[in-house]
Amino acid sequence: MSVLVAPLGIPLVTALLAAAAPRRAGVQHAIGVTGAALLFVAAVRLLLHVHGEGVVAVQMGDWPAPFGITLVADLLSAAMVAVSAAVGLAVAIYACAEPRETIERGSFVCFSHILMLGVCGAFLTGDLFNLYVWFEVMLLASFVLLVASGERSAVTSGVAYVALNLLASAFFLVAVGLLYSQLGSLNLADLRLRLDLPGAREAAGPAAAFLLVAFGIKAGLFPVFFWLPASYPTPAFAVSALFAGLLTKVGVYALLRMFTLLFPDPIGGPLVAVAVATMATGVLAAASQSHVRRILSFHIVSQIGYIVLGLALATSLGVASAIFYTLHHIVTKTNLFLVGGLIARAGGGESLARLGGISARGVGLSLLFAIPALSLAGIPPLSGFFAKLFLIRASLQAEAFVAAGAAVGVGLLTIFSMAKIWNEAFWKAAPEEAPDLRLGRAAVIACAGLCVLTVGIGIGAEVVWELANDAARQLDDPQEYLRAVLGDGS
Repeated sequence: MSVLVAPLGIPLVTALLAAAAPRRAGVQHAIGVTGAALLFVAAVRLLLHVHGEGVVAVQMGDWPAPFGITLVADLLSAAMVAVSAAVGLAVAIYACAEPRETIERGSFVCFSHILMLGVCGAFLTGDLFNLYVWFEVMLLASFVLLVASGERSAVTSGVAYVALNLLASAFFLVAVGLLYSQLGSLNLADLRLRLDLPGAREAAGPAAAFLLVAFGIKAGLFPVFFWLPASYPTPAFAVSALFAGLLTKVGVYALLRMFTLLFPDPIGGPLVAVAVATMATGVLAAASQSHVRRILSFHIVSQIGYIVLGLALATSLGVASAIFYTLHHIVTKTNLFLVGGLIARAGGGESLARLGGISARGVGLSLLFAIPALSLAGIPPLSGFFAKLFLIRASLQAEAFVAAGAAVGVGLLTIFSMAKIWNEAFWKAAPEEAPDLRLGRAAVIACAGLCVLTVGIGIGAEVVWELANDAARQLDDPQEYLRAVLGDGS
């Protein structure tokens, strides 16, 4: 039981301690980093346990499934918790270099750990209603973090962010109501068994459509992604990095879970078209931007398209590719936003027109940017190369040739966007009044750690791919999941 409860208990206790402790930056940082480190240890322990022992489940309060609250971890959810905890630790360390007022006034540590609680809860829950609850916990925490600065732009983007996410929550709640009224259960494993009864899957069709829309909004799919580039560039860099790495990936996780466990029938062409449109729209919008975090925000949209393409292919290879891509992208995108903060600090802002000369003043910062940027673009031997390679191979195997061509083309345009940041911020001549290059040791350590992880995923791609393959096989054949939750009688 403890192996499943710890990833929820640790961020909850950390958030409570941060709320009760004095709002002095040093005290808050100590609590935040310690809590994040403990969460990372617990997450790795969970992943190793699931990898060695198989799917694990626990019924809270000893209420038998499907009547009580179920926590369950298979390889997909355990891997998502582990990589989320890794970037959470990096962000907690990076935050030690943020301005004191960001930490002291905004309750950053408290609400960042509430956000981590919501993320881990969403990955580990075994029923639809509690998935809805965890999404709302994430929404509350992310809104507070988004508007904590009190600046008008942050409040405006926060309102838009919450409005669209509440719309997604409404769609989600409608789907929950439809499924419960038709099938009498919200436990995911029990729903799978009930959906296999004659006529049940057809009756649940509208609920599946509502779930697709709800999670599509939360993942940032075309055409409902505009909340993302409007909100992510406004808060503190540690906050936007946490958002960039995790929020849309919880939506992606929900899509993977719902449309493999509950609704495994292929959606096919329409979802492939949405994925390609998401890739193309995101990368073209990124290419037109001249603000570092807006470029990176639109690239989140683009990369979500790659992940959803893997799901839309409806093959084991496609799903495994989507899982690998998700793990890579969480690390890479979090790191790029953190490095974006270092670029802004080194150049005095985020507008490319005002940046320049960073490479001549900081070789280390150049390397910290180059590694995740090249990985995002898909340059070997970094993690992004293998993520794109596996996905293109899956598209070709499924004879989705247009999608494979789009994946290649979007990758080339991604190189253009990363080169644009490099040329403007690093390579061109520095402005006359360039600020001193003082980056902060904690921030550099955090970015360097994620760079090492990115390189490690690339070098150890075979190991990570094997994990993704095993996770995809569990999704394709959910019998182990059903037995873990419902017992041998399932």
